[in-house]
Amino acid sequence: MNQINDAERSLFWGIDIGGTQIKIGLVDSMGQTVFQASLPTNQSEGPERAMERVSDLIHTQETSNPGISAALAIGIGAPGPMDLPAGTLVEPPQLPSWNNFPIVKEMERRTARSVSFQNDANAAAYGEFWLGSGQSDQSMLFLTLGTGVGGGIVTNGELVNGTNSFAGEVGHMMVDPSPDARLCIWGGGRGQLEAYGSASAVSMLATQKLRDGAVSCLTRELAAEESMITAKQVHQAATEGDTFALEVIDDTARWLGIGITSLVHILDPGSVVLGGAMNFGGENCPIGRRFLQGITQEFRQHTFDSVFSGTSIKFARLGPAAGYLGAAGYARKEYKAKNRGES
Repeated sequence: MNQINDAERSLFWGIDIGGTQIKIGLVDSMGQTVFQASLPTNQSEGPERAMERVSDLIHTQETSNPGISAALAIGIGAPGPMDLPAGTLVEPPQLPSWNNFPIVKEMERRTARSVSFQNDANAAAYGEFWLGSGQSDQSMLFLTLGTGVGGGIVTNGELVNGTNSFAGEVGHMMVDPSPDARLCIWGGGRGQLEAYGSASAVSMLATQKLRDGAVSCLTRELAAEESMITAKQVHQAATEGDTFALEVIDDTARWLGIGITSLVHILDPGSVVLGGAMNFGGENCPIGRRFLQGITQEFRQHTFDSVFSGTSIKFARLGPAAGYLGAAGYARKEYKAKNRGES
């Protein structure tokens, strides 16, 4: 743990709730992490027990560590669907025992602090906007590429949440209207971006093509009929020069480029940031750079020259920390707005 020297520096807790882990960070007003920990979600125990463990950790750190003062506010990022004005999780697929849980009221009761609440992808988007790849931008579109495709929209420094707390759910936008379009892994709808541009999509496409007879070094991974090739395995094969694996990655990039084109034509953000675990090594890896180039080239084919030249597409920088950093950062923003910039 890094202690801070300035006792007057304001602190904010950021909490990033996932299906298996809860990441917790104490962040100062400059965006530096003072303390970071993670707890198992244990979703079957229910949300009250999880909030009890989180609030106990907060209390322990604030009362027993001389390098930490009490935080001014708390930010939470959690998976949707949700009702942001009510401060309630509605029906998160990753957390079935948390349906209709009043998470804001519960955390405020346990900590006696104001609580800011966001969709987890929106929290990560704000983290990248505040401290990461979107730091120099006024507006930004953020995509999380993982098991599914999530998203967040920042316009002139403000997160866009929408009337139904559903804005930024870009994985559910239509990209393929054909009757035999691929199925979305969550909602079951056909032709949605998530079915073409996620790690699950890579897994399903690679597995199906290999079972249909595609030639690849990945064939040996399908010894068991029920096994599935993973996006990580596709990436590894691509680094070894496997033509089939490269084709799967190129196909994924093409569909993401199509989806990003439509989103840019609606939002005109000037900046598109790609986060999440599925970056094929990112900008430091030849396969990651190829992936990004494929997305960019597809975007260029379908947009106007002036839009292309005025839009950057880049990888995120904060990694798994983006969620708790963004949650803390947005709590800081809301606290400052309520208290006339005191922090």
